[in-house]
Amino acid sequence: MSEEIDNEIEAINSIYGESTIREASNSAAPHSYLLAIPQHEVTLRLSIPIRYPDVNPQIIAVEGVGSTSQKGVGNHILLAARSLIQKVFTPGQVCLFDLLQELEQVVNPEPWTKEEESTKEVQRAEDGDVPHAGRKETTDALSEAPVPPQWALSSTVTEKKSVFIARVCGVNAPNEVQSAITHLLATDKRVSKATHNISAYRIQTTFNEKKAVYQDCDDDGEAAAGGRLLKLLQMMDVWNVLVVVSRWYGGVKLGPARFGIINAAAREAVIAGGFAKG
Repeated sequence: MSEEIDNEIEAINSIYGESTIREASNSAAPHSYLLAIPQHEVTLRLSIPIRYPDVNPQIIAVEGVGSTSQKGVGNHILLAARSLIQKVFTPGQVCLFDLLQELEQVVNPEPWTKEEESTKEVQRAEDGDVPHAGRKETTDALSEAPVPPQWALSSTVTEKKSVFIARVCGVNAPNEVQSAITHLLATDKRVSKATHNISAYRIQTTFNEKKAVYQDCDDDGEAAAGGRLLKLLQMMDVWNVLVVVSRWYGGVKLGPARFGIINAAAREAVIAGGFAKG
């Protein structure tokens, strides 16, 4: 198993759960992997060439379908995956996480109700008021956060001189996201000097007696990390929570392994803060 594949598998499994993707055992075909589609009892068999990510993976077949799955769902997901892999693949870039995200849009369309549809307009209107963790504006910030957020922290992770730490706090409205992030950057000099402060939040509340859902993320220069962080929160099914993962770059690129570290730290913080279910 190449280091790039190993790192990508670690990153995907840190988000979607252990064994979401794994090397196929007892397979006659070399470079064969099994990909379990989240929220479905469908497993696909993939062939990942030794030259990946310079060469695209191949979706070979449906490996298994659960007994409670709807008739035809396996073939539906197989055909969708074969089409989408061509869309998400770019030579030189890993693509299996992107494949899973695209598949979710096909097999799990966003379950917005008519009532919730109106809240999306509210979210768009207020998006300009919700900051990204990477923004360093802190002038007059403390006046917006009279009650300092209570952060739960992960342990510090050091990998090839890069240092990672995640923190989580509760939020109940988009303006609280703004206050918490700005307060953090204004009061913690070390965090304000981090190379990246990746953030994601999910809020579920009511607006005009209707259910309102707010969720967003920011890479802060760590390409694709924010989306993966938000996906972790979605997979953990946590609400009214803000996560910020700070990274101080150590001069050595980590490749896809950084996503696994970021999400493992975030998961630890979410659990430490008591936000995880069960």
